[in-house]
Amino acid sequence: MTTTPNPATLGPGEDLITLGGGCFWCTEAVFLRVKGVLSVESGYTNGEIERPNYEQVCGGRTGHAEVVRVRFDPKRVSLTDLLQVFFTIHDPTTLNRQGADVGTQYRSGIYYSRPEQLAEIRQVVDEAQRAHGGKVVTEIQPEQNYWPAEAYHQDYFANHPEQGYCAFVVAPKVDKFLLKFRELVKDEAGA
Repeated sequence: MTTTPNPATLGPGEDLITLGGGCFWCTEAVFLRVKGVLSVESGYTNGEIERPNYEQVCGGRTGHAEVVRVRFDPKRVSLTDLLQVFFTIHDPTTLNRQGADVGTQYRSGIYYSRPEQLAEIRQVVDEAQRAHGGKVVTEIQPEQNYWPAEAYHQDYFANHPEQGYCAFVVAPKVDKFLLKFRELVKDEAGA
């Protein structure tokens, strides 16, 4: 696992987007496979307290969303491409829910690090709205009060592929990405 930096510490030619699409194990497993993605970190964002833990967030007491913070090279993968993957691997039409996972922590959200990202975000959300008959409930907000998730959540799918949730929920999302976005899949060297 590579810890994703604070937006202020990004290197030249790097960008950052934070995405909430239900359980972060699912979204992390997919985005780690996208070419041009430099790192992915599971975490919590846009809640009220500092340093929330998993139990607090899952209890719905903090207001945080489960998210992945994606650091990427925009010369190799565009924000538009990342958002198109995002809208394919989760259901953006269910409020505070992804499958059996229910609660505000599972809300669909795009949390931007720079206001300059907004035009591109809105364009892709508009496309998703048309594709879903105007039912997209994805929130768009600046990233605020982000905290990394506990170490055992990082690289969860890679470390626990046999675990039930990974086998029956995460793996199908990874397979869907691999089939639909072949041109965005990292080569075997991890590029």
